[in-house]
This record gives sequence, structure tokens and C-alpha cells, in this order.
Amino acid sequence: MPQAQLSSTQPIELCEPSILAARLSSGENPITVLKPAIEQANDELNQRYRDNEDISVLVSSRAHFIDQILQLAWQQLTWPDEKNIALVAVGGYGRGELHPHSDIDLLLLTRNDRISNYKTCISSFLTLLWDINLEIGQSVRSIKQCKHEAKADITVATALMESRTLAGPADLRDEMQRLTTGKRVWPIKAFLRAKWDEQIARHEKYEDIDYALEPNIKTSPGGLRDIQTIAWVAKRQFDAQNFHDLVKLGFLTPAEEAIINEGQRFLWKLRYGLHLISGRREDRLLFDKQRELASLLGYEDDDKSLAVEKLMQRYYQAVASLRELNDVLLQHLDEAILRAGEKEKIIPINKRFQIRNGY
Repeated sequence: MPQAQLSSTQPIELCEPSILAARLSSGENPITVLKPAIEQANDELNQRYRDNEDISVLVSSRAHFIDQILQLAWQQLTWPDEKNIALVAVGGYGRGELHPHSDIDLLLLTRNDRISNYKTCISSFLTLLWDINLEIGQSVRSIKQCKHEAKADITVATALMESRTLAGPADLRDEMQRLTTGKRVWPIKAFLRAKWDEQIARHEKYEDIDYALEPNIKTSPGGLRDIQTIAWVAKRQFDAQNFHDLVKLGFLTPAEEAIINEGQRFLWKLRYGLHLISGRREDRLLFDKQRELASLLGYEDDDKSLAVEKLMQRYYQAVASLRELNDVLLQHLDEAILRAGEKEKIIPINKRFQIRNGY
């Protein structure tokens, strides 16, 4: 999906893959090689977070590091018919984003439906990932099955749209992409309508308010999912790789891009901190976590307000801006895609206002 413009800094190198590969080649147990490397990388990233380093770099660096670990783990197995199976990152991980306890979403993609000869290797591979404490979400599908699942479920279609080949032949993913993003699978009007309906249903769960006392950073109105909704449609319609592409297309203004950049970085910082202090995946800003997070991020009490009040005020300002921008952009998409070619229907209200196509 398109992303906010990230720092141009290269990902932090958290390990030496060649050294780890040499140890594995010498016969060392993969668990004793890879598990400590993961723990060391986690410690370094968490310290860099506490040192207030660029959150975009930390999130992308974690994904880059996990790429290297998964590739090494994949190489520990002798895959039969290796030209017909690939390891593919999907979802948020496919976008190159990982927080401390985010699921590492993986697709083991096969060229055809006959996977019996892969079962032993797949089982051993997944067992190794669990043994080195990676929090994975996995599916095993053929290209044909991906097309069927994508056509039936917009969530699957979206996850597959955000994918990268990690190991194995790249042409498998390319073929899967061709079959799951074609106009016959999810025409752009149907895609936009489905994603918009998803957002409406999600907002209704939170009574459609962006100032909840204990909001969810990911799914509450104005949260990360609202940014992603715009990005998914933009990628599907314009093949935009990042939000700056939308500025060049005239779909976003530079000021709107800046709102998305700043808002996403702030929400990422909160989400990373929540995972860190919770020791697990946690996206809810619960009252007890608000105080811990405010302290972690360096907010302090003063005569005017408490540290936690300052944190939440910043949060409400950020999501209000993102919510407003999301509404405007979806209206734009509605007019440009869903209502394309429709005859304008204008209802005068008074000398200053009118209703134009329902707006």
C-alpha cells in the first residue's frame, strides 16, 4: 500500500547474515543461532526507541531484520520441487512495517494445488519459527486458491495486494498478483465500496467518535486503519506506491501529505510504546497504559496539566486531523470513482449553499 514518506535513511543493520549463515552451515542448531540474534535485535531497537530515534526507521528496520531471519530459516530446509513454492510476506509485514509484537503474516505460495510433497518441510519450517519465538500468522495456498479466496473476501484481497517475495521464485507472486488484482476480481468501484463499508462498520463499533477515553490506535476513527483505507484505494486505482505519488498526481496537496506523515509517525510511536510496555500486541490506549506511555515518551506534569493529559491532547488533535482528511479524501474518491460519469444533481439551499450530488 502507499505509505507516508519515510526517512531516506537506510534500515539499521541488526545482524550480519553472512556470519549467521556460516554458523548454520557449520552445523550449529538453528534455534541457538537465530533466537539470540532476534533477542539482541529486539533489545537494540527498543533502546533506540527509548532514545527517541526516528520511528519510521525503527519500524522498517524490524521488518528488514525479520526478512533476513526468515530467509536463513528457509534455507535450513531442502525444499522439494523448489521452483514451485515461495515464501511471501503479506499484510502489514508485506508493507515493510513491524512493531515489537505485530503478527508476521506469511503466505507459503505454491504453483499448483498439489502440496503433499511440501507438508513435511512446511511443518518443520513453521516449527522452527515458533521455536525462535516469532509471532507468525501463516497460510498455505496455491495461486488458484489465492484467486478464489481474494474474490470471496476483500480482506484477503487487500492482504495479497501488499505482498513481497522473501524466498523462492518471484514469478509465483507476480502471477498471484496478476490474478488477484485484476478488474474481474475486484473492480475499482466494488473495491472502494467494500473498503468504505468496512470503515463505516469499524467506526460504528466506536460509536463513530474519535475522542474515546480509551481509544484503539489502530481501529478507532482517525486511527491507522483510516490512513490505510485511503492508501489501499489509491494503490488499487492509481498504483501509487507512497503518499508522495498522490501529491504528484494532484490527488493530495503537500499540506495534506504532511498531515498524514506526521499523524502516522505519531500513531506508530504510540503503538510501538504500547507493545513495549505491555510485552504483547496491544493497540488500546487503556487508562493505566496512558500514564506509562506518557512517562516513556517524556511528557511531564506542570502547573497547567498532567503529563497524561498532554499525551492525550496530542492524540486527539492528531486523530481529528486524520479523520477530517480521511472524510475529504473518501468524498473525492466517491466523486472520482463511484459517481464517475453521473449527471450532476444540484439542489439549491439558499444564495450561498447548494447540495451537489449529495454533498
